[in-house]
Amino acid sequence: MSAWRMVAFGWLVPGGAYLMMRRYLQFAVYAFLVTAALAGGLALHGGCGWPQAGELAGLDTFTGWVFQAGALAKLFAGVPYLAAWALHGSGSLLDGRVHEYGTTLLMMAGLINALAVAGALDLRKETR
Repeated sequence: MSAWRMVAFGWLVPGGAYLMMRRYLQFAVYAFLVTAALAGGLALHGGCGWPQAGELAGLDTFTGWVFQAGALAKLFAGVPYLAAWALHGSGSLLDGRVHEYGTTLLMMAGLINALAVAGALDLRKETR
């Protein structure tokens, strides 16, 4: 099984790299964690969009990069995030009253999925 296939499938399907390795418990745990964090982030009106120039106005360059890195981290959640982005229609980073919590949960979903892919690749190396 190719490492690139594991990375691609693990990105598309939360925990999918473990599913390819037939490790069903790890797959279920990571799929649940990513889905729960994503659902919580959407319920709290987390911003699904890329930060616009107006939203970054007045911030120093480093802080702007941090906001952009956070938006990139959300993409690691894969297809569930992309579907939520397409259906949610939130074009703004700063939507809702508790958008900070929601956006943080969306970023967590992406980072948990990236952790799942990295863990599966590491386990793949050990079992060879």
